[in-house]
Amino acid sequence: MKTLQLLVLGLLLSVATSSQAQVNLNVTIGTAPSWGPSGYDNAEYYYLPDVASYYDVQASQFIYYGNGKWIRARRLPVQYNNYDLYGGYKVVLTDYHGKTPYTHYKEHKVKYTKGYKGKPQKNIGSKYDKKVYSKKNKDNNGHGKSKH
Repeated sequence: MKTLQLLVLGLLLSVATSSQAQVNLNVTIGTAPSWGPSGYDNAEYYYLPDVASYYDVQASQFIYYGNGKWIRARRLPVQYNNYDLYGGYKVVLTDYHGKTPYTHYKEHKVKYTKGYKGKPQKNIGSKYDKKVYSKKNKDNNGHGKSKH
């Protein structure tokens, strides 16, 4: 019965809202990380040449190859714990729209080798911003240190 009441209330609110002039709804699926390059508000993926990995901006996930398959994770693999995302170069993939940027991995790996530097980049934020980076509580990736 309670579910029916909530459904009716939702329907009434919907009708009332649609009778007004216009309703704006902005939904942000993913936000670029502070270490991301500025000026690319609509970027979907970055390729990180130094660690041969991708970053999915909308899903806030890294994509890297390991154990014979492509893996999506919130962090880079342990061997890159000391990798500085703020200092590393990010190739913004402006010509790819889909779910598997690694389908072009062979080309990306050849075109953007480890140590690749294209045109100068400025990060969206700084790893030294108090909101983003605290040397005592964060690692170089801007993640909280885990307790083992």
